Amino acid sequence: MAPTTGEQEDFLLSCRYGNLEDVKQFIANFGVDAAADVRDDNGNTVLHMLCGNGHADVLDYLLALFPPALLSAQNSAQSTPLHWAALNAHLDVVKKLVEFPGGPGIDLIDIKNAAGRSPLAEAEFAGWDEGAQWLVQMMKLDEGGEADAGDEADAALASGEGVEIEIQDADGQTAKIRVNQPEHS
Repeated sequence: MAPTTGEQEDFLLSCRYGNLEDVKQFIANFGVDAAADVRDDNGNTVLHMLCGNGHADVLDYLLALFPPALLSAQNSAQSTPLHWAALNAHLDVVKKLVEFPGGPGIDLIDIKNAAGRSPLAEAEFAGWDEGAQWLVQMMKLDEGGEADAGDEADAALASGEGVEIEIQDADGQTAKIRVNQPEHS
């Protein structure tokens, strides 16, 4: 039996608000495939809802069940769940998405949405330096196999100097952003 539109909407709300018991009940009633296929009118998956609202516990539950390809699912604005997690400053969720075994990994950081912004650009746009710094540290800054800009960036961040990076949007425009080491209290 397939879920009704109302049941799908309720499931999306359960994910948006992080209600793990309701999520488990939906999957028990309709199965993992039905859950993975649910989208709202803007093409948002349940992972968009979870990641945008920082529900790491429900994300952990669903990541164990869902196909890893769902991590790179784009909505109608071409944003992925990682874009939403970055925009809303949910570092634990960002880490889970990027580090998920068998998932797209750091390639998620390079996906641009319709506005031409990557998740890193969304983090910077939101003023979330901690997340932007973590994403920069995870990125492949040089395709060569030698010690590269990534090592230099790590050293600069560790010293407190910060790192300036350039981001190019879909129109070829570049913007420079500076990522600084977060202060520890």
